[in-house]
Amino acid sequence: MNTVVYVVSAVLVLVLSGLLSMAGLGAAFLFVPLFYYLGVPLAEATPTALLLNVVSLMFAAINYWRGKLINWRVGLPVLVAAVILSPLGALLTASVNKTVLLAMFAAFLFFAGFMMLFYKPKKREQPLSRAVEVGAGAGVGTVAGFLGGLLGVGGGNFILPVLNWLGLDAKMAAGTTAMVVVFSSLSGFLGHASLGGLDPLFIGIMAVMAAAGSIIGSQLMKTKLSSTQLKKIIGVLLWGIAAKIIFDLVSK
Repeated sequence: MNTVVYVVSAVLVLVLSGLLSMAGLGAAFLFVPLFYYLGVPLAEATPTALLLNVVSLMFAAINYWRGKLINWRVGLPVLVAAVILSPLGALLTASVNKTVLLAMFAAFLFFAGFMMLFYKPKKREQPLSRAVEVGAGAGVGTVAGFLGGLLGVGGGNFILPVLNWLGLDAKMAAGTTAMVVVFSSLSGFLGHASLGGLDPLFIGIMAVMAAAGSIIGSQLMKTKLSSTQLKKIIGVLLWGIAAKIIFDLVSK
């Protein structure tokens, strides 16, 4: 990779990590297509995005933990399933046709954009049984972990609405999701890293920029852009990227 790719990637990681940290989400689902269009091979863009998820969300998860906004009872089944399935998805990435992989990613971006623009969590009036909590948690953890490892997205956009459905309020659901995605992203990254072929310098620089962006974004969120405004901006951006991927696939 040339210097221009390093510089442009570093700036994008800094900015997008800051923006997504304001919304309480990792930015891996943006990094994969952006890195790819900048010329980074898909096999390298995916694990790098997962590692950046770990770095940026780690700071958010620590803050949520300090604020007692992580529900371990609900989150643990999700975490265990996601951590187990994420490496499997990572190992299958190389076996999936690149066109199919990009089409799946476009579908994920459209779904994530829809959630950003239109999803409004509602608190459940009656708590669910422990069996339902464990079953639903393990189920969404399995799907989110596998797809997160396969696509390099962490899976937070799948986990968050399910945790809301299980009865967690918005802040508790965000905190629990951040905790799960840190570990599932790390698991997926290790699955990709075992395949080799990664650029340590590129990963190191992007990790530093992700950490800086996350810290800056979490501070700005206290006084600047509201969460609602930010989600609308990100939702439109996600749909724009999805449209670009679909256009490129159709025009081949």
